[in-house]
Amino acid sequence: MPDSHLPPVDQLLSIAVGALGGSERQGQVTMVRAVQQAIDNEEHLAVQAGTGTGKSLAYLVPSIRHAMDSEAPVVVSTATIALQRQLVDRDLPRLAEALAKELPHEPTFAILKGRRNYLCRYKATAGWPEEDEQDQLFDPREVSATGRMVQRIQEWAEETETGDRDELVPGVSEQAWRQFSVSAQECLGANRCPSGAECFAELARARAGEVDVVVTNHALLAIDAMGDLPVLPEHEVVVVDEAHELVDRVTSVVTGELSELTVSLAVRRVGRLIEQAVADQLQEAGEDLKALLAAAPPGRIDEMPQVLGLTLQLIRDSAWRCITAMGPRGADKDDPDKAGQRKAAFTTLDDVHDTTVRMLEAYGHDSEADRAEVVWLDAGTDRRPPMLRVAPLTVSGMLRDKLFGERTVVLTSATLALGGTFDGLAAQWGLGDAKGWQGIDVGSPFDHPRAGILYVAKHLPQPGRDGLPQQYLDEIAELIEAAGGRTLGLFSSMRAAKAATEALRDRLDVPLLCQGDDSTMLLVKQFAEDEPTCLFGTLSLWQGVDVPGPSLRLVIIDRVPFPRPDDPLTSARQRHVAARGGNGFMAVAANHAALLLAQGAGRLLRAQDDKGVIAVLDPRLATARYSGFLLGSLPPFWRTTDPSVPRAALKRLASEPTT
Repeated sequence: MPDSHLPPVDQLLSIAVGALGGSERQGQVTMVRAVQQAIDNEEHLAVQAGTGTGKSLAYLVPSIRHAMDSEAPVVVSTATIALQRQLVDRDLPRLAEALAKELPHEPTFAILKGRRNYLCRYKATAGWPEEDEQDQLFDPREVSATGRMVQRIQEWAEETETGDRDELVPGVSEQAWRQFSVSAQECLGANRCPSGAECFAELARARAGEVDVVVTNHALLAIDAMGDLPVLPEHEVVVVDEAHELVDRVTSVVTGELSELTVSLAVRRVGRLIEQAVADQLQEAGEDLKALLAAAPPGRIDEMPQVLGLTLQLIRDSAWRCITAMGPRGADKDDPDKAGQRKAAFTTLDDVHDTTVRMLEAYGHDSEADRAEVVWLDAGTDRRPPMLRVAPLTVSGMLRDKLFGERTVVLTSATLALGGTFDGLAAQWGLGDAKGWQGIDVGSPFDHPRAGILYVAKHLPQPGRDGLPQQYLDEIAELIEAAGGRTLGLFSSMRAAKAATEALRDRLDVPLLCQGDDSTMLLVKQFAEDEPTCLFGTLSLWQGVDVPGPSLRLVIIDRVPFPRPDDPLTSARQRHVAARGGNGFMAVAANHAALLLAQGAGRLLRAQDDKGVIAVLDPRLATARYSGFLLGSLPPFWRTTDPSVPRAALKRLASEPTT
């Protein structure tokens, strides 16, 4: 129960809103009370809070209050760097100052990232096993560019106080950074490392253990929850912001990868630590894998081909022989250089061995319903060879046991109630029918029916696989002309975005930018500052664009964003749900589409005075049997299928004077 000596949460929120120059919003008040109640009752809570609700403040106020009460930090996890930076650079400093006089001390906070994000002092100053040279393009310009980055990192290493990679502006390539960082598995440990006392990652973790609010990301949250050793300080409460991203981020953390490069890296790292003949066996097995993958078609592997199965067994057994040949893991603890080499070798060998075991164990089940993981071949590129991947068909059990089983979790986003219910995401999180949680929608401060029109182009043909039909291009051009530019075009693929850009750039008399023309940050800046400008992009833009004001009056979505039918993971998950008696299409494909569609539509209204049109060119949103579910996932815009309505509205908006 709350400590009577601390001000009630409503009072703290009122003080914070007043100090920050805001106004009280009913959705924010409802949310702050619900979060406080969930913490008090030790129950999980899912909160859908529309843009403009002020949800960051609504969960930070009760989080800070609980941290003061319990003397234990609250962890806030986000999906994007942008939100992390907003919390640490803007929201938390202002909130801490506003509440300082009302609480026992001024609230404190820190950001904590994975070890790979911090410079390793020991690796920067001592010899370390060579990294994967084959990862490089043998292009002199690329090599010299990497060399310049390495030199810049070395100069920065002499002066940085945090060792945080994000301090490096402009950024550096992964290839350059890898020479100065280690993973958690490769780390020698603070007690054994000669630089342990001044380790940037350990110092960041120590700071996190002393503050009230620790800001981290979903990947690190998953590693902490599912790993053997804790990464985050002990905590009782977690707030998961951008919770619609949680399942995908956790899935990425637990996805295994295997290629000839990962095998050869393990061989190089084991180097002279074991007899050459033992390492050669692993090298030969890796070369066999390389030849197999080069000839195999990409995609999901439903039945393990015999020759691939034998090759994976050979890699598994060869990796184990290398591990055994290296002897006890704690050897050479008094020789840091040797210990570093051994730790790096063990890390890569363990990864190769454990990944092959997972791939082999993904087969041999009596039915599809019993299968736990899916294996697929990811086609290579000019820069990267083909790669086998293995991922779980669901992470619900992991989340239920490891995340929700140990602490109180508050999940929030503007998009959680798909089809008007939390059931879809709750099932993916592992909550499902479990007791001890509730979902609430606190609404939005925007008057959606008055501020926006949802136009579905019912008269257009269904989208095909052969690119954008001419009717779609004509529709896009006419809508943009009516809006006088001011358009964000969100396409289901980069190919479609580029095709539309090429087809319309000369046809329109307004500037047209396309994702990839420059950095996304610069493109969005140009789009926001020059009102007539249009910006076309793909899914990665959908959550990254925040442009309030008259620069954005029209959001065009080319098609309902279902996952590709040949996507290995989503298609396998769909089939798995069906094998267990569920509706695979609705549980996986429709949920996926509803989430992205809602995120895309959410780009339009970002400030109280914003107005405009969401135009979905795909007629299935009006005609398909699942259209009600998708429409129920969107904000309550005024809806129409009449092409003249959005054009007239856009022309009126374009003629309004702007300040």
